[in-house]
Amino acid sequence: MSLLDEEGNQDESLESKTLSAEDQVKDHSTGTRVVAGQIFLESGKSDSQSENEENFHSQEEEKENSLEELNSLEMSNLLNKDLEEAEIQSPVLTAIGGTADGEPCHFPFLFMEKEYAECTADGREDGRLWCATTYDYKKDQKWGFCESEEQSNKRKQMQEAEDVYQIGMKILNESSKKAQKKVAYQYLLKAADMNHTKAMEKVSYALLFGDYLKQNIQSSKELFEKLTEEGSPKGQMALGFLYASGLGVNSSQAKALVYYTFGALGGNLIAHMILGYRYWAGIGVLQSCESALTHYRLVANHVASDISLTGGTVVQRIRLADEVENPGMASGMLEEDLIQYYQFLAEKGDVQAQVGLGQLHLHGGRGVEQNHQRAFEYFNQAANAGNSHAMAFLGKMYSEGSDVVPQSNETALQYFKKAADMGNPVGQSGLGMAYLYGRGVPVNYELALKYFQKAAEQGWVDGQLQLGSMYYNGIGVKKDYKQALKYFNLASQGGHILAFYNLAQMHATGTGVMRSCHTAVELFKNVCERGRWSERLMTAYNSYKDGDSNSAVVQYLLLAEQGYEVAQSNAAFILDQKEASIVGENETYPRALLHWNRAASQGYTVARIKLGDYHFYGFGTDVDYETAFIHYRLASEQQHSAQAMFNLGYMHEKGLGIKQDIHLAKRFYDMAAEASPDAQVPVFLALCKLGVIYSLQYIREINIREVFSHIDMDQLLGPEWDLYLMTIIALLLGTIIAYRQRQHQAIPRPAGLRPAVPQQEPPPEHQPPQ
Repeated sequence: MSLLDEEGNQDESLESKTLSAEDQVKDHSTGTRVVAGQIFLESGKSDSQSENEENFHSQEEEKENSLEELNSLEMSNLLNKDLEEAEIQSPVLTAIGGTADGEPCHFPFLFMEKEYAECTADGREDGRLWCATTYDYKKDQKWGFCESEEQSNKRKQMQEAEDVYQIGMKILNESSKKAQKKVAYQYLLKAADMNHTKAMEKVSYALLFGDYLKQNIQSSKELFEKLTEEGSPKGQMALGFLYASGLGVNSSQAKALVYYTFGALGGNLIAHMILGYRYWAGIGVLQSCESALTHYRLVANHVASDISLTGGTVVQRIRLADEVENPGMASGMLEEDLIQYYQFLAEKGDVQAQVGLGQLHLHGGRGVEQNHQRAFEYFNQAANAGNSHAMAFLGKMYSEGSDVVPQSNETALQYFKKAADMGNPVGQSGLGMAYLYGRGVPVNYELALKYFQKAAEQGWVDGQLQLGSMYYNGIGVKKDYKQALKYFNLASQGGHILAFYNLAQMHATGTGVMRSCHTAVELFKNVCERGRWSERLMTAYNSYKDGDSNSAVVQYLLLAEQGYEVAQSNAAFILDQKEASIVGENETYPRALLHWNRAASQGYTVARIKLGDYHFYGFGTDVDYETAFIHYRLASEQQHSAQAMFNLGYMHEKGLGIKQDIHLAKRFYDMAAEASPDAQVPVFLALCKLGVIYSLQYIREINIREVFSHIDMDQLLGPEWDLYLMTIIALLLGTIIAYRQRQHQAIPRPAGLRPAVPQQEPPPEHQPPQ
């Protein structure tokens, strides 16, 4: 399945839910709590209220009978009301043409000894829908069309478009080859030309990003406008992005906000995420933590419910600026040669290589695509060799099930038991899950708690997460929010998404901790950024590496709108290098400045220094040394950047944006040398230059004549200082004369006056043998 499909499925799954956005947020904040991917009902009590639980229980029991009676009565009334509304709302079909024009259709009706409860095209070659106006068509021959000819043609056209769309999607989902995917998009392009909404959505995004179709911003904009008119949330969100980034249209943050809002109201998750970031950072709207919390929590609920307990896929965050500074170091990608080397070791029976490759293919990341088939094969090989880790992961794969491995609690339990008996924390955690939920064994909270504790003690994140969940909900133990907080924190340090999600819920509602909207938003934002759309970070990176900077910059710009700091800095970097031709030359630096600013606000040091550079040199803005100085100082104080300290030293040395102060300049240079070994050579050269400047400045400031006039030679060297001076001068003069005479005597005679020296033959013993 392509990334666009996955994004589409995420949106559709949200739209299919019955609760509105506000209802969902309200529901999670008061009546329910989602912990470890499950919704637990709660009464919203604080710790102080828990003492009165027994009184509430007795009162609730007294009310139960009366409530049941009321509920049953209420349900019957609601059902009757729904049936009445259904009867009123169901339209009465009237026959058009035929032998009973204007008469109501009769359902069911009998035709060819078969009853029909709706209009049918049976018996007609043109495919038009018709109905009978009496029960027995054969007897009465009373019939009419259910649609006009125009409606019929439109329906057939849409059916044809749907068929073409399904063919395209089938090829797209079943093939991983680029050539096949291009063929699939030709089908989707044909369906889009026939006004198929979903096909138009896919084609418009493909044209925007250059995915399997040639990038064409103008064509994508036209399709987005068409989709927006039809009320498509994906189209509204994309049109908002175009206005926000100024691609194909004149930039307008007001229009962008309107389209984002409509997209979010339609249930588009990316629109919710963008609005969450805008309210959090105060971009185009008044800064509002609570509004940001509303949007981010809605998206986080969906992301948390969508992932498995493995912790989700790995998100690769590669910074282009860091990669240029340290090629191959910042990316965290595995080289193809290294992967082949591990594969070679695995084939030779190296168990550690088999387990490592199995995990790599199970989760994906580091340049390796997720592949459950290969993961299963590697784990099987290692498990047969007796590796407990491989057994435990096979248990996880059977427990969760997939297209490759059928779900089987019994098989999973066998592997978990084997691994747990060998002291493996993954196996212990899996066994705990089996006892907690009764998967293949009876539910036993005590055993579940025991196995989770064993796994948590060995630092396994799943064990820590589930242990926190049990303490949070009081399952098998007394409810203890402090213990829950402790274990969720430990699991979050291991990078588990659900741990971040649960911590966010606790901070958002003030459960077990002081309520902190800011902390909750940051945690929910972290969860949201691990949704499936994060895979576009790698797609954009690959586009950039393939030399398609235009495609890369558009993808990074959309992710930047969603609040990804790494996307903001990468978009700014591409614009800074002037590698994207779709952005006008005059707009390059101002747009780069905007995204450096957003990345710096999220704590990226290089972006903060870049802001200083842009104001220092006047890139995309006026030259402003004072603002440049402020940015350098922030980078120096908050992130201890050696580059920023060096720049501050230079500005103090030259008096740019600040009063000239050579002493402070030296201090900042020294601090830069201490902060980074790489800065020591430039700092040494700068200090040498500073020493020369300081000496010249000192000489310039003093008057040499005045200095000599104040010197008393009699007092300094004694009363006969002139005799000493004359003696020293005489000795120096004598030394020079003697040196000159010796040099003159050592001059060689001309070559022509030198007597000839006859050449002597070497002695016989040194002559070469004949």
